[in-house]
Amino acid sequence: MMKQADVIVAGAGIAGSSSALQLARLGHRTILLDRQEFPRHKTCGEFMSPETKEMLEVLGINLAEHTLAPGRMDKARIIMPHGGEIGAPLPGNAAGISRYELDRILHEKAQSAGAEIVTKAVVTGIRKLDDNRYEVETRQGDSKVSYLARAVIGAYGTKKPRGVAASAKDTRDDTVYIGIKSHYSGIAIPDQVELYFCEGGYIGISPIEEGKVNIAALLTLDSVQGSGKSVQEILQTAARSNLRLADRLAEGTPVTGTQVSIAPVRLSDTPEPWSEFPHIGDAMLMIPPLCGDGMSIALRSALICSGWTDRYLKGMISYEEWQNGYSAEADQTFTRLLRRARRIQRLAFSRTNRLYPGLARVFPGLARYVVKATRLSETGMAR
Repeated sequence: MMKQADVIVAGAGIAGSSSALQLARLGHRTILLDRQEFPRHKTCGEFMSPETKEMLEVLGINLAEHTLAPGRMDKARIIMPHGGEIGAPLPGNAAGISRYELDRILHEKAQSAGAEIVTKAVVTGIRKLDDNRYEVETRQGDSKVSYLARAVIGAYGTKKPRGVAASAKDTRDDTVYIGIKSHYSGIAIPDQVELYFCEGGYIGISPIEEGKVNIAALLTLDSVQGSGKSVQEILQTAARSNLRLADRLAEGTPVTGTQVSIAPVRLSDTPEPWSEFPHIGDAMLMIPPLCGDGMSIALRSALICSGWTDRYLKGMISYEEWQNGYSAEADQTFTRLLRRARRIQRLAFSRTNRLYPGLARVFPGLARYVVKATRLSETGMAR
């Protein structure tokens, strides 16, 4: 079976669904594919910076109209293993919302705009044809379904679908991490995001809707070996090297069904905006979660890519201009941010990190700089 479309978006997370929403609104026949069902819980910090909220406003989404009151945050607090801490105000008010809720909202908006969403569709191959169209092969249950599209956008996260060619160069570093996440109830947290450093990584705690908190961790795979297979066992093992984290976890109760893990995770050395088609979100750039702006990057990359793809589909630019234009703008937008983020990531894991609280007291602007350096700038588009 062969179906026709203007654009296929492979991956229905934040980047993919927002891209499908924008292209469908612009009048293109858009099909959004994902191998899993939605809504579902995903490994994510669920932290929405002011820049993320701005991007949602560009999409016409006001969270207060769609969900119970999201968590609110106006400051960040970093707690070191030995007990020292650094505090800094956030550059504006941030919000916390579960991916379960956010993905649901984005999918509803995309469908309302005319996008078709197909879940439980495993992409088994993407082939660029001689006329610059694409053939996308999928397995849906017992059936094989193929799509012929004028454009494809890769939004499948850090794991390429089977049958998709690997990049000519490796753009990710060698360290392998595991990401885990669980919601907790019973933890009374102020309007702040808390980041606890521990052996092998760090664990973030932030408020989300309904008075719950999200607890998300990025830990080296080596550090979790032998600590058990469940999310709770891994969190408890990590908390042994940060007693204040252990005390925090003891305050609450895990919310059943919210535990998710993902491995392997490898952070990006450089953005990868294009292979044989454009990439957005984590498929383009896996940023250290310490930087807290992953949602903003996903939304911004989707916005940039959708603009270039719209012009290509309307015949305003050539295929080469589509490729070169999107690649150049993505590199310009994200490369310096990634460079700063990786620098701060290395500092966070250095042996001298126990000195940082003292330095922050001596140089009060240091903590503010660290928070600001790892953020995209707002565009002003939503005003």
